[in-house]
Amino acid sequence: MPQAKAAILRRTNTPMTIETIDVGPVAPGDVLVRIKAASLCHTDLEAIEGAVSIDLPAVLGHEAAGEIAEVGSEVSDLAVGDRVVLSWNPHCGSCFYCERAQPILCRRFLANGPKGFHFDGRPRLSCDAVPVHQLMYLGGFAEYCVVPAQAAIRVPDGMPFDRAALIGCGVMTGVGAATRIAGLRWGDVAMVIGCGAVGLSAVQGCVLAGAGSVIAVDPNPARRQLAQAIGATHACGPEEAAELGKSLTDGRGADTAIEAAGRPETFRLSAEAVRPGGQIVWLGKVAVNDDVAFRWGSLMQEKRIVRSSYGGAKPAQDFPMLAQAYLDGKLKLDEMISARIPLEAINEGFAALKRGETVRSVVMFV
Repeated sequence: MPQAKAAILRRTNTPMTIETIDVGPVAPGDVLVRIKAASLCHTDLEAIEGAVSIDLPAVLGHEAAGEIAEVGSEVSDLAVGDRVVLSWNPHCGSCFYCERAQPILCRRFLANGPKGFHFDGRPRLSCDAVPVHQLMYLGGFAEYCVVPAQAAIRVPDGMPFDRAALIGCGVMTGVGAATRIAGLRWGDVAMVIGCGAVGLSAVQGCVLAGAGSVIAVDPNPARRQLAQAIGATHACGPEEAAELGKSLTDGRGADTAIEAAGRPETFRLSAEAVRPGGQIVWLGKVAVNDDVAFRWGSLMQEKRIVRSSYGGAKPAQDFPMLAQAYLDGKLKLDEMISARIPLEAINEGFAALKRGETVRSVVMFV
């Protein structure tokens, strides 16, 4: 059973501590992954602040990539040395929701997730003989982690680990929102509200889906400039968004509006800016008990609204395709990495994320 250096959250709203953990056992359906890169996501920040529920102590980190170091006795489709991206949505495959092709709603996934243990209810990490929980079944802020085999998705060997890590959450969510959820048609006018990692990925998803115009909306001029560098045809602040959409569509409004900012005002903007009969995709979120108000007229005229947590992800199919799209120059990921940091700087990295100074910081493991 290997030991690993890890960032452990012991109490919410406090810095994580760098400690040595014991990793294992590797059950028959598990794999041991040597983590090479793990990026800092707002969901991890929410766990640090207590907005996302997980038992403590815990190793966070759910956007990660690495290589297989050991496979369980029942694992036949992965081998030691395989380069993998981790997926935070393992699922049982047989519950009510899995049988209806909604693995994000898997009953076992949702029931066991806050406990931070595997589907079998047992821990895979410990520190001084005390069980340590894993956020979203992963725990990527460690040199090693044990995950269900279906959560480790093989990608091409040439895919750099730091860019590969982004695919596992933010990129999949944003690209999938455009390519799998929004139903964009060739030549459509798409609007993406919020240009963080998920929104920038949604911009690229709209391009890949064949949108004729992609409007990036963000109050930060630097974010707008970055969005245009990776494919947006237009960019503006929130105040100009609805009118800009109308100016490109003979007064109708955007065909699709993808909200990726997670603010009451941006949810409202998405409903105001989309045309009659258009599609609204909500990726952002506010606190679960918060209210968001809308002008009733903005919801009428056959507009369709869907909330998506993972962009309709089919990781076994999508992750290799996204990695290949990067290698082919069709998906831009280099521009989304603001900093590469050691594990010891992880608390400073999250402070910068909270201040809005970074798109993605990536912890690099030797």
